[in-house]
Amino acid sequence: MFEKLKKIGFQILALHHAEAILKHDMPEAIEELEYVLLEAKIPVEELIRGGGGEGELTQRLRKRLSNDFGWIKHNFEIKKIVDGEERESISHEIDHVKRFPKGVFALEIEWNNKDPFFDRDLENFKRLHADGVISIGGIITRGASLQEGLREIVAQFARKRRINSLEALIKYYNPTERQKKIIKRAAKRKGSFEEGWAHAFVSDKFGEATTHWRKLEDRVHRGVGNPCPLLLIGIPKDIVIF
Repeated sequence: MFEKLKKIGFQILALHHAEAILKHDMPEAIEELEYVLLEAKIPVEELIRGGGGEGELTQRLRKRLSNDFGWIKHNFEIKKIVDGEERESISHEIDHVKRFPKGVFALEIEWNNKDPFFDRDLENFKRLHADGVISIGGIITRGASLQEGLREIVAQFARKRRINSLEALIKYYNPTERQKKIIKRAAKRKGSFEEGWAHAFVSDKFGEATTHWRKLEDRVHRGVGNPCPLLLIGIPKDIVIF
């Protein structure tokens, strides 16, 4: 399952019988997700200019899934009615939902949010699965190789573009006064502007407290989202192109 993605460095983790469900009940989901992710690329300048938040890569993935394959945003509303009286109403908005003949797949893309968003996603999947609304939940996020390689990617970009001062940096990224002070301190500590800026930039925009593979893996190994079948996908560093 997802052998083509694995060959190019994507991390794939299927939990709670998710692999069996996908192979036997939703083989189309495997094909569609693999097709979309195989073509995923992010130019390094886009990574720099985008910084935090929802980047252009996420927007492209969303558009491809939604427009080409029908993975659309959906708001699940679950009501508890006792003797004809509504006692409770809960809604769960999921960015990508697709109904297959034998089940429903709910998917979220967490490129660069605060890591508690993983808790929200996994708990939503758990509730929706318990209520019989979805068959499987999925999360796509930055993989370990990408997270661990970001500083070197940014430093390499700086060296190739000869970004060795704040003045040269402004062409690609305009730091705030607070960020300028941090960059100067980091450059002094690291011995070069390129290394200092890379360290400061990644810490500020893609830090440990954001959504990436290790944070997601930690949660599912603690049982968050259990027993909902889960498919987790980590995006590798090799999607970044210079």
